[in-house]
Amino acid sequence: MTDVALPPEEAGNAKPYSVSELAFALKRTLEDAYGFVRLRGELSKVTNHSNGHVYLTIKDERAAIDGVVWKGQVRGLQVRPEQGLEVIVTGKITTYPQGSRYQIVIETMEPAGIGALLAQLERLKAKLAAEGLFEPSRKQPLPTMPAVVGVITSPTGAVIRDILHRIRDRWPCRVIVWPVVVQGEAAAGQVAAAIRGFNALDGSGLVPRPDVLIVARGGGSVEDLWAFNDEALARTAADSAIPLISAVGHETDTTLIDFVSDRRAPTPTAAAEMATPVLAELKGLMSDLGGRLHRSGGRVVDDRMGRIEAADRALKRAPDLLRLAEQRFDIVSGRLAAGLARNAAVHERELVRVASRLTPLLLQRPQATQKLRLDTLTARLRPSIDRRLERLSERLESLAKLYTSVDPDRPLQRGFARVARADGGLVRAGEALKAGETVAITFGDRVTRQAVIDGESTTMPRPARPRPRAEPPPQGDLF
Repeated sequence: MTDVALPPEEAGNAKPYSVSELAFALKRTLEDAYGFVRLRGELSKVTNHSNGHVYLTIKDERAAIDGVVWKGQVRGLQVRPEQGLEVIVTGKITTYPQGSRYQIVIETMEPAGIGALLAQLERLKAKLAAEGLFEPSRKQPLPTMPAVVGVITSPTGAVIRDILHRIRDRWPCRVIVWPVVVQGEAAAGQVAAAIRGFNALDGSGLVPRPDVLIVARGGGSVEDLWAFNDEALARTAADSAIPLISAVGHETDTTLIDFVSDRRAPTPTAAAEMATPVLAELKGLMSDLGGRLHRSGGRVVDDRMGRIEAADRALKRAPDLLRLAEQRFDIVSGRLAAGLARNAAVHERELVRVASRLTPLLLQRPQATQKLRLDTLTARLRPSIDRRLERLSERLESLAKLYTSVDPDRPLQRGFARVARADGGLVRAGEALKAGETVAITFGDRVTRQAVIDGESTTMPRPARPRPRAEPPPQGDLF
């Protein structure tokens, strides 16, 4: 019996898949079967990628599944993904063909109960406290008498009405309301934008810059107030240059913005009372201070008057003091004339004594001495001066002769002329001139005439020197 090999098509009915075909077939099967999944578990290995995506793992006590939140979905999450946070997520199951593993693409994420929310809040509080955002030294004092109050709250609730009514009863000032939503995903961003917007005002436009801000909301559950536990909102409130009062919820409600604000009010009405004084109380206080000032001034005046009267009784009478002074003046004035006469006589005797020693001879002696010295110096210096003048005169004569010999106008006196081009350059050779060129000719009488060169240049024969005449032969003597 002989074995016969069958062709591959007849070896079986199963068609072979490529790896890619099988991987993408499984991917489509999982996505069709688990296109919407709601999953509860604890987050671990949370990684925020630089491109904006978030990669994480959701686990329980027996299994784990990888997950990804695409960049466009991160901002819409109710909670920030953190290590150890228990959440409920929704999304679809898909595979990653290159790695032969499956994962869940998360579309929504919410905490898996109040405990998870509070745990996340405690971790965020510890983080901000470590950065020093809760330090009392960072708190700004509230203005005593604000002219403008900025309120950030919902424009339709009872909170704004309570704040406006309370401020109107207490203090006459301008109230600017920045309307925002105070619940939901958009609340934190709108409240933070309002705080930044108020701080950006410089007071030069139509809207004045507030002196104090109030962030207010009525009471509610932890989920209702959760927007005010946002980290970005807390940092914005901490960076506010305008003093900020938080009035979120009732007295027992505590949110993250309460710790970073400059003052926390138990209710929105209490926030209005913190921000403004009572005008009637200020008027009463001013009246009381005015009365106390008047009474204190009266007591001071009475005390000074008593001191003056006591001093007056201890002092002598003014006429007695004047009479004593008048008597001293009369005595001194009587001695003054005799003293002046004696002083003049003393100076006159001194002048006569000194004048007797002053004679013309005292002045003539120094003059004769100086004249003798001058004559001696003149006699000594005269020969050297004369010699130097003689040398300078000889040098001057030689320079004058040299100037005469190099004077360019001297040859003109002997019948020569000086030829110059139109640009002032001297003509030294006739070959350098061209027909039609204009030249200036200067004569011995310093007169310059213009001329035009005409014709071709010719070389004139040099006149022959006259031969010396031969001396005639000597004549004989006739005698």
